[in-house]
Amino acid sequence: MDVKKLIEEQEKAGNKIGVFIHESILSCAGQVIPPDNYLKLVYEYIHEAGGFCIADEVQSGFGRVGKHFWSFQGHGVSPDIVTVGKPMGNGHPVSAVVTTKEIAKLALQKGVKYFNTFGGNPVSMAIADAVLSAIKEEKLQEKAQQLGEQLIAGLKALMDKHPCIGDVRGWGLMIGVEIVKERETRQPDKDLAFTLSQRFLSDYQIIVFPEGVHCNVLKIKPPMCLTLEDCQMFVSGLDAILTSLDH
Repeated sequence: MDVKKLIEEQEKAGNKIGVFIHESILSCAGQVIPPDNYLKLVYEYIHEAGGFCIADEVQSGFGRVGKHFWSFQGHGVSPDIVTVGKPMGNGHPVSAVVTTKEIAKLALQKGVKYFNTFGGNPVSMAIADAVLSAIKEEKLQEKAQQLGEQLIAGLKALMDKHPCIGDVRGWGLMIGVEIVKERETRQPDKDLAFTLSQRFLSDYQIIVFPEGVHCNVLKIKPPMCLTLEDCQMFVSGLDAILTSLDH
């Protein structure tokens, strides 16, 4: 059921549309990239209905997708609100909500209250500022683009040898490798994906976890300090494990 139809159904029932919240790359759903113009159209429909659009950049923000600092930029949209978190503190618990002055003022006028004991404390702010500086100074966004392209190319090259790789997709260093029983039907192979996850951990000390609706997509979301040698080791490791499993 598409978004426009859902909006129409809610309006016919006398309901109003509040918000549409989304990831620009569906991370836990299997590194799924929405089709071209999908988010543009959704934003148009939501705004016409009087709602706000919220982009969740917790996993995909801060340069990880390479070409853009924020993944929503890759879809050509401008969210009303952006939520960010984990990467901003590089492990330190810090998050933020970014919005316009107009929306913030509207929230206050509506009597919305927010309280956080540690919110805005100087330690967390210093850490977040240091992380932003490191991303810029160490050119981690550019690095994510360059290494992501090479990693995706290396993984796609394995598809000729291993038919259990149904798809390789992603932006920058946010990549999914779909593991299937048969490439033509894309029948998920959850068991093989789990085995690969276990073998990567035991053989290479690399944590790769299967995600997606059928738990058959290897989620590759490495630290942005990744090196070319790390990428090559991952590709050769996947090749070696699949070969040993006769896949």
